[in-house]
Amino acid sequence: MAWTIPGFSFTRVAGADLSSDQYKYVKLSTTDTVILCAAATDVPIGILQNAPASGAEATIMVTGISKVSSDAALSIGNQIGTSADGQADAKTAGSDTTEYVVGVVLEASSGAGALATATVNCLNPHRAS
Repeated sequence: MAWTIPGFSFTRVAGADLSSDQYKYVKLSTTDTVILCAAATDVPIGILQNAPASGAEATIMVTGISKVSSDAALSIGNQIGTSADGQADAKTAGSDTTEYVVGVVLEASSGAGALATATVNCLNPHRAS
């Protein structure tokens, strides 16, 4: 069962309806709000911890251990970052060189939409090179 150990989190206004996007990766928008990551090459600012409507306060975990929604089955030890729909996606060093690694899976997930547990470190994202 997925679990959370909060680290550093902050709030920012949701720039879109994120009510169905809890535990997905978000990024900063150009209007000083947070929105769902929409490309595997996006730089996530953190993992959404609540489910805000547009204009409501979004809580974003930047570092810590969090539940994360999976794009596909994830295994313990997988390095992860965002997929094109904000879910966690395994990143392969040397192959996914334009994509950012911002965590490691601690508890596996069974498939798309399932929750995994992962470390979160969006303070210092690095490419999967």
